[in-house]
Amino acid sequence: MSKVNIKIEGIPFEVEAGQTILEAAKACGFEIPSLCAFNHGECSKGSCRVCLVEATGARGLVASCVYPVSEGMEITISSPKATAARRSSVELLLSNHNKNCQQCEKNGKCELLHVAKITGARDDMYQGAQTPTTLDRLTPSIVRDTSKCILCGRCVERCKNAHGLGILGFEKRGFNTIVSPAENRSFANSPCILCGQCVSVCPTGALMEVSEIEKVDAAFKAGKYVVVQTAPAVRAALGEEFDMPIGSLVTGKMVSALKRLGFKKVFDTNFAADLTIMEEATELLDRINNGGVLPMITSCSPGWVNYAEINYGELLPHLSSCKSPHEMFGAILKNYYAEKNGIKPEDMFVVSIMPCTAKKYEKDRPELSVNGLKDVDAVLTTRELGKLIKRSGINFTKLSDSEFDNDIVGEYSGAGVIFGTTGGVMEAALRTAAYTLTGKELEKVELTEVRGFEGIKEASYNLAGKEVRIAVAHGMKNAKVLLDQIKDGTSKYHFIEIMGCPGGCIAGGGQPYVKPCFLPNEGADILDTYKQKRASALYSEDESKQIRVSHKNPQIIDLYKNFLGKPNSHKAHELLHTTYVKREKFTK
Repeated sequence: MSKVNIKIEGIPFEVEAGQTILEAAKACGFEIPSLCAFNHGECSKGSCRVCLVEATGARGLVASCVYPVSEGMEITISSPKATAARRSSVELLLSNHNKNCQQCEKNGKCELLHVAKITGARDDMYQGAQTPTTLDRLTPSIVRDTSKCILCGRCVERCKNAHGLGILGFEKRGFNTIVSPAENRSFANSPCILCGQCVSVCPTGALMEVSEIEKVDAAFKAGKYVVVQTAPAVRAALGEEFDMPIGSLVTGKMVSALKRLGFKKVFDTNFAADLTIMEEATELLDRINNGGVLPMITSCSPGWVNYAEINYGELLPHLSSCKSPHEMFGAILKNYYAEKNGIKPEDMFVVSIMPCTAKKYEKDRPELSVNGLKDVDAVLTTRELGKLIKRSGINFTKLSDSEFDNDIVGEYSGAGVIFGTTGGVMEAALRTAAYTLTGKELEKVELTEVRGFEGIKEASYNLAGKEVRIAVAHGMKNAKVLLDQIKDGTSKYHFIEIMGCPGGCIAGGGQPYVKPCFLPNEGADILDTYKQKRASALYSEDESKQIRVSHKNPQIIDLYKNFLGKPNSHKAHELLHTTYVKREKFTK
């Protein structure tokens, strides 16, 4: 790429042609106060006016996030005119903002407050009417509070880029402009899949998960037998809530913290991931051998299931009937585990720690209950667990490692661990499917063809003389390509894995925020590398496990021997399988 010569604050630099002033300044070691710089410019560019600078050849101040560099340009960041303008821009944003910072769930991670400090913005410099507020709390997953929205458009762009959806957009005009679903509907009355990607990029508290911490507190207070399970992706990200490097694997410390919080038992959802593989691999082979509906598509991601029910109702028979792992575990805990330990199922309260906001909706689905009892009673995100630990005064980084409880349930294989990243479910399923077909273990269990962050990955495996063609997609924008192939009859695959969130659960909507302004010890490329770092943590735990295939998990073997019978048995279907419902895109 060609270069151009510019000056920043009077210092000459050679930079890439085509860069914006903001990008060029960052590459040269200058930090221009901004909001979009924390999110790869995934926003309504130039709207906030926080990054104003002076530049030769321009008429007046320019928004550095959209203005391109040119040969000979001289850029001034610190002039009185630019400094005052940036401060005024932030003060104008604050004038229409609900400043209840003490109660705000984004306290400590609010980018508006961050730039207010940098620019020296003064409170109440502009006073007057405020835009009428919409507070949407109708879904179990996401809260939308327009009194805290700064109209940056990040959520709008993320929904489009990740899913090809336009759930959120700018509604109304002028001073009354808000970001919302069409006609300022609730998320509950829109085709939102509740994945929480919008929450993960919102710079303020305008979008947040629905907190269930008080629900868990109430269960403890009521004397319930409160147990907890943690998804694989949580261990690869929880440390970030305590300023540990991204990609830190904190499995043992996480277990120690949960035990100190008072949970009766601390289980690993990976046990149920192994169980899911046994059921799903058996279901796949049955479909292949007996003329079932193909391709079969995984059903672990509730965001993806929501998308399918809303947009591809005619393809629901392609979804595996397996419940997601944490729902399977809830059913096993309230039936098998409760029976073996003399606990009344109605006295057990199951908490799932998940990287996902859609799981909050999933747990309330009427299909995910047994004998009138919900499989899972509460879902906390990774961020909510961080809050619980901090609230209790636990020094997380100083904790020694503890082991998960694994009395009759809880042991897990390496295959269960990798569920948390895109391609992981597919890889784990193929490890067991290969053994089921051939009676022999794979010489090399690492199936690298399905790893990585390409939008769509595909591969073909010869298993006992059968060619099994597979595909992996993450984010609904990529999934749509595969689903449309099924609709038009051109799909060549037997098995498809789909994850709702780009990158899989490691980048779920309930994971710690990746905001470079609050990560001074991470590299400048952290927005490009954080998914890989979290995924690497899971792959490393997989490699460290003595058992790396689900069908060798001794507790899974015992569960079938003593309770379920065999994979896909009648008992297994009662507890571990579910159904899906075609839904309308809009409900008035």
